[in-house]
Amino acid sequence: MNHSILLTFDVEDWFQVENFKQCIPFSAWPKCELRVEKNIHRILDLLDSIKLPSTDDSALSPEQYRPIRATFFVLGWIAERLPHLVREIQARGHEIASHGYEHKLCKDQPVDDLKNDLDKSKKLLEHVTGNPVYGYRAPSFSIDHAALRIAKECGYLYDSSFNSFRLNRRYGQISLTNNGNNGVYHLISNNFYELPISNLKIGNQIVPWGGGGYFRLIPLLLFKKGVEKILKKHGAYLFYLHPWEIDSDQPKVEGIKILYKFRQYINISKTVDKFSNLLENLVNCRFETCYQYLISHEARKNANTL
Repeated sequence: MNHSILLTFDVEDWFQVENFKQCIPFSAWPKCELRVEKNIHRILDLLDSIKLPSTDDSALSPEQYRPIRATFFVLGWIAERLPHLVREIQARGHEIASHGYEHKLCKDQPVDDLKNDLDKSKKLLEHVTGNPVYGYRAPSFSIDHAALRIAKECGYLYDSSFNSFRLNRRYGQISLTNNGNNGVYHLISNNFYELPISNLKIGNQIVPWGGGGYFRLIPLLLFKKGVEKILKKHGAYLFYLHPWEIDSDQPKVEGIKILYKFRQYINISKTVDKFSNLLENLVNCRFETCYQYLISHEARKNANTL
């Protein structure tokens, strides 16, 4: 159990994705069917169903199994309407973090608007849960250094928005210095960290391997091999998924670009079984929330310097 798995979920609904912005503006969201709750329940039940042995003994009693812990980056708009769902996620042992409030790309917002979005979502989630919110993930990974500074100013401890794959124009770009072989987290500034999405590097090329649509597209056997390679190199793997990616019955949106339709719906009916299979393949790893991983590794690093 030397390797760490960081499962993360971006809690937004089917009508809030960037691909649909031209067809479904923010003003139309209240009229759309909310499907996120039942999809989150399905994810929570799946995580609870996976048995992680706490020892190497093959004959374990139920109390000797470890639960899977994950981080849920919740959109403030969702939390405002479904606070009971946020509290249930937390009650079942998972970390609540922020996905902003309106799901606007960071680069599309003036500084004051972005700061208000990050501050509003953090305070809302803390009010709902009664606990501090430490993490932030930008919509569509649209992070940059200006947004990182704002996140720190708003009181976040870490960001988990950087996706190093450069062919998606929505993804933001930041510079990460060598992290001293400290797994998958990077110190950005004093007491503020980045936990980037895990990708595969083949030669000089970055291949997207962190989850989402890429997980749905890449054959599972090949995907597992890539994860094993990442774990061998970094000792940890950070994966992401959206609740709508397990919902094959979601309303189909017409009038969008063919590429957007492909991204949204490719292999969506196979996601649950594929995800379950991936988890079963990783049962001997340590599943941690982003906050748990960050704190435990910082503690070990500090202990080694004494």
